Amino acid sequence: MSLSASNAMTIVATAAALSLPISFCRSTKLSTKKGVKGGFRVFAVFGEQSEIEKKNAWSTLFDVEDPRSKFPQTKGKFLDANLALEVARYDIQYCDWRARQDVLAIMLLHEKVVDVLNPLARDYKSIGTIKKELAELQEELGQAHRQVHISEARVSTALDKLAYMEELVNDKLLQDRATTYSEEASPSPSTSTQSLDTVKRRLPRKGLNISGPVQPYHPRLKNFWYPVAFSTDLKDDTMVPLDCFEEPWVLFRGKDGKPGCVQNTCAHRACPLDLGSVNEGRIQCPYHGWEYSTDGTCEKMPSTRLHKVKIKSLPCFEKDGMLWIWPGDGPPSATLPSLQPPSGFQIHAELVIELPVEHGLLLDNLLDLAHAPFTHTSTFAKGWSVPSFVKFLTPASGLQGYWDPYPIDMEFRPPCMVLSTIGISKPGKLEGQSTKQCTTHLHQLHVCLPSSRNKTRLLYRMSLDFAPVLKHIPFMNFLWRHFAEQVLNEDLRLVLGQQERMNKGANVWNWPVTYDKLGVRYRQWRDALERGEKQLPFSKSS
Repeated sequence: MSLSASNAMTIVATAAALSLPISFCRSTKLSTKKGVKGGFRVFAVFGEQSEIEKKNAWSTLFDVEDPRSKFPQTKGKFLDANLALEVARYDIQYCDWRARQDVLAIMLLHEKVVDVLNPLARDYKSIGTIKKELAELQEELGQAHRQVHISEARVSTALDKLAYMEELVNDKLLQDRATTYSEEASPSPSTSTQSLDTVKRRLPRKGLNISGPVQPYHPRLKNFWYPVAFSTDLKDDTMVPLDCFEEPWVLFRGKDGKPGCVQNTCAHRACPLDLGSVNEGRIQCPYHGWEYSTDGTCEKMPSTRLHKVKIKSLPCFEKDGMLWIWPGDGPPSATLPSLQPPSGFQIHAELVIELPVEHGLLLDNLLDLAHAPFTHTSTFAKGWSVPSFVKFLTPASGLQGYWDPYPIDMEFRPPCMVLSTIGISKPGKLEGQSTKQCTTHLHQLHVCLPSSRNKTRLLYRMSLDFAPVLKHIPFMNFLWRHFAEQVLNEDLRLVLGQQERMNKGANVWNWPVTYDKLGVRYRQWRDALERGEKQLPFSKSS
């Protein structure tokens, strides 16, 4: 009976060991480079030496050395590319060692369970003692299994970092630098070990020039579908006035309930139509009662004969609880983007806030998380520590990725949307986890509609994958608005200061650094669009 139990535990341990995504199961293109032969050697030590020396079928898998003494030695503040790759490889080596250590812990605990259940043990132990020992072992096993999942996530993160280092090494900028070195000096054995700070001193930096008064918006920026309002804000007998690209518009619903968007100016005497009312699916001017349908046609002129009059209208559709317009002169694309929250999330708040800043500056701010522990000290980042290094990890061609060391995924979606998913853990303890490791999440959508050159219409949607009861608490929308405005006010005083200095000639992107990657890519995408490039950078089709 004890033999069969022991075999069962060995099978469980075998399955656990084989289920781990350790590094020799996932290799990168760097695995063929010099210094890496057939994968990574992995070393491990677990607990006391007496436990390690237990003889079993898996002793060769775990009887290895601790790799921590082999951490690559660095000199100076910056790493050269080759040494940075060695550090990335070491990360995977260490994570693999840690994963093996965790599996070994589970195996040893299983052996202890077998010992407790051994019939011979029952002869000298009471039932109460056995139950107590089993309960303790069950708790230890639960902790060990949780540690395995953490190690699994660490391996995945380490592989992502290695891929990121590959991107840096193969980046065109590094290739250009290598070409410049070959032209300026003859090659020497020490060239490959020069630090990146030396490279930065010798070669000009690639920067962005975002300075001077905001210029009129380029027509190409208008040729997109823009979400401009939430469906819940537009009832059958109401209107939603808004500015888009420095033109006034008004939304209302026609007789069929479908939304329309017309110029917010009466053709008669230029009176704002949103001061009037909606009657039988037509918007009525409050001055002389002229009435317009959703396509801009004037269908009623009281006290005079009906003239053929039409005001400008825009294509307008409703999707995913949002109202969309196409403000450009080009033909509208056939499909509207989807901004639905991920599966499993429920919408808890939808807010519209008018902000006195240019929409590009607001996007720059939303695409930057490194400022949080300095700016948002009274709201969501209260208690956050300041990491030694913040990075945004993203594919070589993409406008999405995740923040390290924060559990936050983020995406810029053209032309003006920012989507983010935040893993929620203990307040002030966000560092060191990924979104996958967190059990609860908050999903955010920010839409930065360019109202004018110094005003943005912000649409904010917040969704949660937990606490659905919050939706049914009275006045929760006022609480969410209050919190959102607190966060925005912390940003607003800074962005307004940027805008004032930018208008006077200061460059708000004078010195981009590592954690500015997503904001820089947004600016590069927008610049390419306005220059008329046929293939936009970082697009999914590129």
